[in-house]
Amino acid sequence: MPAPSSPPSQSEITLPRLLGALSDPTRLGIVRVLSDGAERGWGQLRAPVAKSTLSHHLKVLREAGVTETRQEGTRCFVTLRRGSLEARFPGLLPALLSAAIADGVGEHVTESDEEK
Repeated sequence: MPAPSSPPSQSEITLPRLLGALSDPTRLGIVRVLSDGAERGWGQLRAPVAKSTLSHHLKVLREAGVTETRQEGTRCFVTLRRGSLEARFPGLLPALLSAAIADGVGEHVTESDEEK
């Protein structure tokens, strides 16, 4: 498995790319799961899509600066870059998450208790 690419620095996160990444319900669901601040293994994320599609969604989020991925052996772990997003666009992430929860957007994405 190739190592994941590094996310953009905080100053390189752009609003159009951020909003584009968060415009997909599955990606917004991933962000909802990660919004508690805990790191998740890729295998813990459950979405009704193929593994390759989930991998694509994680790549889009990472390249937009929304998440950061850490590789440990053959396993990858993902975290939300809440601090960087809040510093760059104050209040945007909480507002988007509140709206997503209120509208039920992304609730099809869940997590399993165990890494597979």
